[in-house]
Amino acid sequence: MTGTDATAMRVDCDGVEIAADVTGSGPPLLLLHGYPETRAMWREVAATLADRYTVVSADLRGYGDSAKPTGERYSKRELARDQFLLMRSLGHERFAIAGHDRGGRVGHRLALDFPDAVSALAVLDIVPTLHMFENVDREMATVYFHWFFLARGDGLPEALISAKPLEWLRSRFRGRAAGDGDMLPAAFDEYARCFDEDTIRASGADYRAAATIDLEHDRADRAAGRRIEAPLLALWGADGYVGRNFDVLTVWGDYAAHVAGGPVAAGHYLAEEAPETVAAELGAFLTGAGTW
Repeated sequence: MTGTDATAMRVDCDGVEIAADVTGSGPPLLLLHGYPETRAMWREVAATLADRYTVVSADLRGYGDSAKPTGERYSKRELARDQFLLMRSLGHERFAIAGHDRGGRVGHRLALDFPDAVSALAVLDIVPTLHMFENVDREMATVYFHWFFLARGDGLPEALISAKPLEWLRSRFRGRAAGDGDMLPAAFDEYARCFDEDTIRASGADYRAAATIDLEHDRADRAAGRRIEAPLLALWGADGYVGRNFDVLTVWGDYAAHVAGGPVAAGHYLAEEAPETVAAELGAFLTGAGTW
């Protein structure tokens, strides 16, 4: 849902169908969404950047209109490979990535596993998964309780969420925006359309992977001294948990060689709360004229 001129497509990525919208022309830019959203979260940012870039807004495996395989096939390594294959199938050997929330974590893994393919990476309102799990405190466990709830693996989260899916969906936005703390995104109906039983199941597998195999992969990279070599832009909400609790640039400096960035006047959902600012910062970063 990046705009009226976007071309919607579904691409077979080694047996996993990934849905994407493609718009604009110029250097390729892959946009990856967070939980519990879809590629629709980028619609305003994509419309602005399409004047200068070929913008590919994709649904992650397990979300939106992409395939939702059964089982535990949701490591960030697998999700990153999906997106790598998507971009290769579209003819893009080297591309930039911007990812929010879960999409930022997939972008992080993609930049590590396919360094020759990633020209630049922007991450929105996250610090690395490993750092988060190694720095759990009461506020993190309260604000990010869904990390632990969804990762249970006993079927309880899926059963409870399925009982009132729209209430759960609304709860993910309440209290996580700037200003009065309440937010109902313009694309909420699209998120609701896609938040079916398969998405509920698949997103649980996504969070279980984050708490298990993703940490194994991240620890292996740290032990081997592997870091992101592509330029990295970190943006975070000035009113959000990440900005309040972490020295974001210092943290990312342990995981990436070239880091810049700063806060945006928003809560967690930067691209929907402040799309003009996010588009401007991404554009400046990608042209080497960043403001940070």
